[in-house]
Amino acid sequence: MKIHIKNGRLIDAKHGIDTIQDIFIAKGKIVSIGTAPDDFQASRVIDADSLIVCAGLVDLSVRLREPGFEYKATLESEMDAVVAGGVTSIACPPDTDPPLDEPGLVEMLKYRAKNLNLAHVYPIGALTQGLKGERLTEMAELNDAGCVVFGQPDGLLTDLRVLMQAMRYASTFGFSVWLRPQEISLTSDGVAHDGEVATRLGLPVVPVCAETVALSNIILLAKETGVRVHLCRISSAEGVAMIRAAKQQGVAITCDVSINHLHLSDMDIGFFDSNCHLMPPLRGSSDRDALRNSFLDGTIDAICSDHTPVDEDAKLLPFGQSEVGATGVELLLPLTLKWGMEMRLPLLKVLAKVTSNPAEILGIDAGHLSVGSVADICIFDPDCYWKVTPSTILSQGKNTPFLGMELPGKVKYTLVNGHVIYEY
Repeated sequence: MKIHIKNGRLIDAKHGIDTIQDIFIAKGKIVSIGTAPDDFQASRVIDADSLIVCAGLVDLSVRLREPGFEYKATLESEMDAVVAGGVTSIACPPDTDPPLDEPGLVEMLKYRAKNLNLAHVYPIGALTQGLKGERLTEMAELNDAGCVVFGQPDGLLTDLRVLMQAMRYASTFGFSVWLRPQEISLTSDGVAHDGEVATRLGLPVVPVCAETVALSNIILLAKETGVRVHLCRISSAEGVAMIRAAKQQGVAITCDVSINHLHLSDMDIGFFDSNCHLMPPLRGSSDRDALRNSFLDGTIDAICSDHTPVDEDAKLLPFGQSEVGATGVELLLPLTLKWGMEMRLPLLKVLAKVTSNPAEILGIDAGHLSVGSVADICIFDPDCYWKVTPSTILSQGKNTPFLGMELPGKVKYTLVNGHVIYEY
């Protein structure tokens, strides 16, 4: 199919391009930007006047809930939500049931996702068997099956010797290790930030030192082994400072932050709003502000949705007993735009955090608009505000702290491999 996208404001963060230009697509790839190739006859013309044309978003954490948690969401429902959010490539955490620690499970997930002909799915392989932190997985075999990186999503391994072995193994093969810095022995049954709100509500706490102690161990082991480490869901000002110092010392570290933590603090828990039961927990307002400002000097590299659909019954329980997580893949773009507007940042820098930067972290050729590249494209209206309601969210999970809010940025078209797979 030949597609001509005309009159759009083309923003390519990777190459620093922000201009009004047409894009011409054929055989799933961008064949020209600016002027049409010779004998180009478009089978479809998309008028993007007053719209932004950018690379499809890359989300570093989207739980598709399969296999094992189909009662919370299905692959079909969540992939529909992915493309409705303008996201064309996603990393899928390995904490499924069973975990993604066997090549057959990874191949099955890739096969099912490919048959839907929607977004590209990149499974994160389990770092240890069953995610139990005891024995390493066969990373090379998982890589052959389709895993591009390897992680331990539920916090730091309790046995640092196993973590060092995992880092050395990954370093040998050139794999990246993804870790969420949380010292499990310091979290216990904690559900909220150690601050005034938790004290007032009588909630068990997760102290900031649970993040910083884990960060210290990870950084020291990364120096020792030389492995590339990606730190997932940073939540505190102290954590940001430690990562900034490590980067200045030349440690091969990247990091991301959940879109929820850029906008919310523990004050938003209010009177036990279970939609704000997240992990890591929402921190204090000073932590939130430090996260927002850390993008200015490049300390934090990317923003992700940390999309975690939860069934309604699990969120109706008391705060401490409710299930952790928030749906978010459809809110990644509007909430990122909202943050950029509040920080008065140019769109070029804002979109880099959800396109080119996460693509580089994931190690995939995506997140940019170049002649010859695959035509994964998001076209959105930055001036269109829409209200977040259960009916406007396609995800099977309706659990988000942003219900009822009006947000900027509505996706009009999503193209994957040069085909329009979502149209509003």
